[in-house]
Amino acid sequence: MIAGGHYHLTGVAGVGMSALAQALIAVGCRVSGSDRYCDKGQELDVVKKLRLAGVAFHPQDGSGITATTAGIVVSTAIEDDNSDIAAAKRQGVPVVHRAKMLAELVAGRSCVAVTGTSGKSTVTGMIGWILDHAGKDPFVVNGAPVLNWADDTRIGNVRAGKSDLCVVEADESDRSLLNFFPDWAVITNMSADHFSLDETVELFRKFKSQVKLGTVDALDTIPAVRGFSPQLLAGGSRFAYAGVEFELNVPGRHNAENALHAVLLCGKLGIPAKTISDALRRFKGIHRRLELVGSANGVTVVDDYAHNTAKIRAAWETLAPHHGSILAVWRPHGYKPLTMMMEDLVAMFQEVCRPQDLIAVLPVYDAGGTANRTVRSEQLVERLAAAGVKAVAVKDYDEAVAAVVSRITPGAIAVTMGARDPDLPKLARRIVEGVG
Repeated sequence: MIAGGHYHLTGVAGVGMSALAQALIAVGCRVSGSDRYCDKGQELDVVKKLRLAGVAFHPQDGSGITATTAGIVVSTAIEDDNSDIAAAKRQGVPVVHRAKMLAELVAGRSCVAVTGTSGKSTVTGMIGWILDHAGKDPFVVNGAPVLNWADDTRIGNVRAGKSDLCVVEADESDRSLLNFFPDWAVITNMSADHFSLDETVELFRKFKSQVKLGTVDALDTIPAVRGFSPQLLAGGSRFAYAGVEFELNVPGRHNAENALHAVLLCGKLGIPAKTISDALRRFKGIHRRLELVGSANGVTVVDDYAHNTAKIRAAWETLAPHHGSILAVWRPHGYKPLTMMMEDLVAMFQEVCRPQDLIAVLPVYDAGGTANRTVRSEQLVERLAAAGVKAVAVKDYDEAVAAVVSRITPGAIAVTMGARDPDLPKLARRIVEGVG
């Protein structure tokens, strides 16, 4: 189905869809796309770079689909009443899920698939970068940009290598990881996020049964992780494994563990430990993973993708030892996740927040479509305040900037956190300007 045809991607500006668009172009396909952000007049940076890559943009009204279109590609976020889907059905054009298309694209290659509740984009990027550094010319499709590959013209979430070795991120949030039957896999970790913990464990067990050669697996106790005690620094970490020293220039114990997963998997692929070490030392990180946005007047501002309890905890515990206070702005990424995580969020913030820390909560990000919108961010703030956590509800970016800037002190760090909202990095830049 893939060979050289025209594919239309609905929601093409999303992180997974933008990567697939570039990957399809890399193998000779013609790609068009639509996105409701464009229909709202928002020219996102990712859209500009997709245009440069060759994606033709159309309104999300079905006009980008013709009878000769080989397929329309959608993600789970696209609902059945979407105009593009209706146009495809009228013209007999197949509608294919993003993960199924990606699995078809990498079929026949020697494939590494990375999944897990947290850390999969980072581990995918690390493995891809290590293989790139080792001269293996891998084909890499990631769920977030790798800063080593990103520039003014490239998003950085795809590396269009020419070898038969590929590395892909496999998403568990909609169970679409089950489309993949890789040679090798990494399961980074697991926690209740989109599903209950029992459902999550069972999902990963099923995925593991589809792996052909071997898995670096959080389902079992990885011997290498027992007693793992990296030296944590403000900007990175150091650790030793199998007699080799590794140095990482992205912060946090969670990133040291991510790096260990990459070390173990690349070792299975026969990459020398010294080569892995050299590559990790040069790894710049992943976009929106504790990414430094700027600093002014002794205050640092970073932006992070953290949207569930495990990710928020990891970010908080990474920042707290090196900063006098944390002033965080968090946006819940959906109504259902906030409802599911409410109790765990309260418990987590109660554990990690110090008296001098602040959590400012924006309204739930509304991506449109069908949703139960009864839960509100104010409910979380009320619960946090009752638990002794310093928390405020902010109605928009203006209030968020004011909440942070009015409480800032030298040595503090401000962090914007959340998924889906493409403007959170802009909020971080506004905070830099506010403290300047």
